Amino acid sequence: MPTMPYLHFQGDCARALTFYAEVFGGTDLQTMKYADGPEAPTAWKGSDRIMHGQVTLGGGTLMASDYPPGVEGHPQAGFSVMQTAPDVPTARAAFDKLAVGGAVIDAFKPTFFSPGFGMVKDRFGTHWIISAMPAG
Repeated sequence: MPTMPYLHFQGDCARALTFYAEVFGGTDLQTMKYADGPEAPTAWKGSDRIMHGQVTLGGGTLMASDYPPGVEGHPQAGFSVMQTAPDVPTARAAFDKLAVGGAVIDAFKPTFFSPGFGMVKDRFGTHWIISAMPAG
């Protein structure tokens, strides 16, 4: 049984998943709005918020949704999503794209366990750990 991260947003889930697909070369991006759900309450009609979305990133699936219309929440508090790249240039490119409009937590650099490693909070509030695979 695989473990799949499920992120929650406050109205920008569709933009976030589209961005992650661009950054990581994701495929099979899918979204469903609360308004399109079966038996959607009247309060949800016309809402652009995402009830469920997902994108394939590498060998895994990243799932996400917005909080329901009218519900407040704190996106991505207390955890990070780990993404491993095959090499340093690929890892660095992803890190740099995620950092635009976000905040660097730990600058991208070589470490004893990775030739390229960094931690960043993106503009959507998601914390990422980006690491390059060790050579050979």
